[in-house]
Amino acid sequence: MRKVSRSVPAPANLGNEVIGVAEGAPIELELRLESVIEGVLATGTAEAELKGECVRCLEPIERELDADFQELYYYPEAADRFGGVSDSDEEEDDEASRLEGDLFDLEPVLRDAVVLALPLQPVCQDDCLGLCSECGARLTDDPDHHHDAVDPRWAALQGLSAASSATGSAEDSVTREGAAENQEK
Repeated sequence: MRKVSRSVPAPANLGNEVIGVAEGAPIELELRLESVIEGVLATGTAEAELKGECVRCLEPIERELDADFQELYYYPEAADRFGGVSDSDEEEDDEASRLEGDLFDLEPVLRDAVVLALPLQPVCQDDCLGLCSECGARLTDDPDHHHDAVDPRWAALQGLSAASSATGSAEDSVTREGAAENQEK
């Protein structure tokens, strides 16, 4: 068994549209490599800094990510010996990871582990209120933010009530009394 610590640059497209690891950012790897009959068992953790934006308010987010992974890398001759994947089946079976001499490709395993550990809906804080649908203001900064929305179908009537209250004439009171009498009949 061998323990290895490495810092490697992040490959391109390590994330999704909202959050991910920036290309070239350092990824800290802690690996434990064990020799087994079939090949080498690689177990480890990856630590990286995530950058993205909140899905509710679009504020920038920076977080630390810890992802665990484990993969068995087969010796080329072990697959034939144990009835595993033969050389002709190698193209068909993408699941089998092979050693090439003393080397193995950790990028596909690392990519799977990191992408699966990403939050599906990253938010800047658990109680983020998002943005106002009318003006785009951030609601967390001003929780009392609101707009006096008037239904456009009633906008003409609102103009009438404003005009009648401004005149305040006796005619309005007489009209109201007449309307009340008609309603009683």
